[in-house]
Order: sequence, then C-alpha cells, then structure tokens
Amino acid sequence: MTDPLPICVAALYQFIRFADCEAVRAPLAKLCCGLGVKGTLLIAPEGINGTIAGSDDAIERVLSHVRALPGCADAEIKLSRAAAMPFHRMKVRIKREIVTMGQPDIDPLSGVGHYVEPTEWNALIAEPGTILIDTRNDYEVAVGSFAGAIDPKTKSFRDFPAWFREHRDELLGQGAAPPKVAMFCTGGIRCEKSTAFLKAEGVGEVYHLKGGILKYLETVPAEESRWEGECFVFDERVAVGHGLAPGTHGLCRGCRRPVSPADRASPLYVEGESCPACHAERSDEQRAGYAERHRQELLAAQRGVAHVGATLPRDDGR
Repeated sequence: MTDPLPICVAALYQFIRFADCEAVRAPLAKLCCGLGVKGTLLIAPEGINGTIAGSDDAIERVLSHVRALPGCADAEIKLSRAAAMPFHRMKVRIKREIVTMGQPDIDPLSGVGHYVEPTEWNALIAEPGTILIDTRNDYEVAVGSFAGAIDPKTKSFRDFPAWFREHRDELLGQGAAPPKVAMFCTGGIRCEKSTAFLKAEGVGEVYHLKGGILKYLETVPAEESRWEGECFVFDERVAVGHGLAPGTHGLCRGCRRPVSPADRASPLYVEGESCPACHAERSDEQRAGYAERHRQELLAAQRGVAHVGATLPRDDGR
C-alpha cells in the first residue's frame, strides 16, 4: 500500500444568507493563514465558495469552522489529494456573488432543480429525450465532458443565460411533453444557479448532478462511467481523472488554458510562453514578457520561495 499524497484539497460551497460578510471573512482568514492553509474562499451575501489545501489536520480545522457558521452545517464539501501544494497563497475575499452569473433575481435558496446522486446519473442521462447540458466554460469542456453533452461554448458563466434564451426553442422543441434537462458542472455550485435560472424561465423538468463532476468521478467506477477525458480544476493540478487521481494536463503560463500532452508536443507550445490555443493571439513582446515571468518563477523555485505573480482561472463563474 502506497502512502497517500500529502496535501489535502477541499472544495466547498454553501448557499446561505450572510448579513455581515466581514464578520465571516476576518476570523476565517485568520484561521487559514495561521494553519498554513492556501487557496481561495469567497464570501458573499448569498454564501461561501472556494477551494483550499493544506495538511489533513489544518483542513479539518477549517472545515469544522465553516460547518459551525450559521446554516453551513451541511455545506457541500469534496476532498481530494495532491502531491504538492496547488496554491501559492491564501485569499479570503468578499464578493457580490460566490459564483458570478449576473442575474440578481436568481436565488438558489428559493428553488433549484432536482438533485441527482452520482450513482443515479447514468440512468437519467440515458433516458431517451433527456437534454444534457455542460454549464462550464469552453476551455473546461475541451478537457473532458459526459458523452453526448451539449457544449454551449461559453467564455464565462455570465454568458449562459443569454445562450439558453437564444437556443431555447431548438433545445426544448415544441412537443406537448416537455423534455428533461440535466445539467452538470465541476463541483455543483454553478448548477445551483443554472437550474434556478431555468426554473425561473419556466422550465419544469430540470435536474443537476449533486456534487458535480468531482463527486461523480470519486463515486462511479471507471468501468461504469459515462465521463470522457479529464476534469479541469481551478488549481495547479489542472485536471483530475477517475478516483480524483491527478490528470495529464498542464497549464499554459501564457494564456492560463489547459494543455494536453498533444498540445505540449506542438511546435507552438513553449514552456512558460505559449500554446497552440494562444500563440497567434499574442505578440512577440507579450511572449517575451511571459518568458521572463517564467524565468523568475523558476528562480524562485530554486530558492525555495513561492512566486505569486501568476494567477489561475477562477471558479467563480468567470
């Protein structure tokens, strides 16, 4: 039996109404920093969301603190492991939304779609006529998705409402019996809002994968899985596979998009500078800047210190 990977990673969220966000933020930030925990937590009037990493003991102490917050005893939490710390620093921030959809009238606390357990998901999406929609951004879908899922090709979660309204008729059709709409995202939080949005738009048969793709990959054996590829995650692991094992994707340090092994074999891929997706989008001057930033990151690593100038994509709907 091999030793487990040393770093515990916790993805969590809870929709709950916080009257005083700063009263939630300050003690949480102090606790995380004091325990050496790193990652990002977002606090908003609608709840808490984020991913953090640290030792097993440190993460459990932070999660105990979160569960003790009013209304957060049953917060959605998914644990996985990493070989090295996947974050550079700890950020606990107050935002207007914990996942940015830009629809202020949508309230997941007042009504969302039907939750579907990972063990029941395959049966639902196999039903004839079920419409399966991936609510994530285009660069996430490119890494992996469920077989047969519709890719909205959105750049941001903010784009999802407009995409649905534009394609509503072709998605739902004009039949007498409304189809079932099944939606999924990385950890479940975006589907809380997307299903609430569809219900507000008058769609009745709306379902979403409880715990998201991560819970599915953790729960459903690979031989029974309908998942194809890997799942993009918002930290230095970049992607995970079945059993939440580390995936094969890396991250382009120029555009922050995921890069596959095939991408890294391309002549347009230069470590720290560019990848096939962004090479034509950047100027020589920009690529030179990325190369210098990468050189500084390597020097910092040699000195054993963190270089925090680079940022990852954020799991806040952007």
